Amino acid sequence: MSRDQGRYLLVVLLLLAAVGATLAISQRNRLGSAGATGQGYAFVADIDNWRRTERERAVMSPYDFNLEGDLSRMPLQLGDWAGVDVPQTNLEVAILLEPEQYVFRLYRRPDGSSLWLSLIGSRKSKSFHSPQICYDTSGWQTDASSEAVPLAQGEIYTLRLLARKTFGSTATSSGSTAEHLVLYFYLWPNYARNLQDGTVLVKVTAPVSGDTEQALASAKEFVRLLFTSAQK
Repeated sequence: MSRDQGRYLLVVLLLLAAVGATLAISQRNRLGSAGATGQGYAFVADIDNWRRTERERAVMSPYDFNLEGDLSRMPLQLGDWAGVDVPQTNLEVAILLEPEQYVFRLYRRPDGSSLWLSLIGSRKSKSFHSPQICYDTSGWQTDASSEAVPLAQGEIYTLRLLARKTFGSTATSSGSTAEHLVLYFYLWPNYARNLQDGTVLVKVTAPVSGDTEQALASAKEFVRLLFTSAQK
């Protein structure tokens, strides 16, 4: 093989490699692209909004979390959970976060257990920060870790936040303690994770009444109603 032929072959191989890489990136973006399929809607989920982590997953949901739609169309009845919209009186959400869409609901089950679902959708980076910051600045003690939630297929990863605060404590009284178990994560319509395509923070908050594991089980059960499968 002549030197010119070798150079020509090298150029061809480099072009083929570049085309292959482009197709791979395109296919990776399409894998998480939004839209209805026979299985539902596809999204990309991760526990960090600012960087990719090893817990990033492509997930399927029967519900549309795209900002082009209406997040408030999330059903009020999910399994045996019945929900009601809670009016938002926190000015921080409207003024500081400026979300494009915001859903805040209280869901209850016949057994008396309850939890809150929060959906914050935006194309602005200022709309998102860790819920731990809100708890910390309000005087709650927090403990954060990651938590896997098994789905019908695969598992979706969430950040788990345990928050505690004592109210009405005095020199003669210990007051009462409130405790919340929070699972949250972020969704994008594709792997590109471009801010202009929209991001949705999904947060499930379960009040703890003596049994943390029971609250965790309820929160996980609720997440499983929102998503059916996940793959790396």
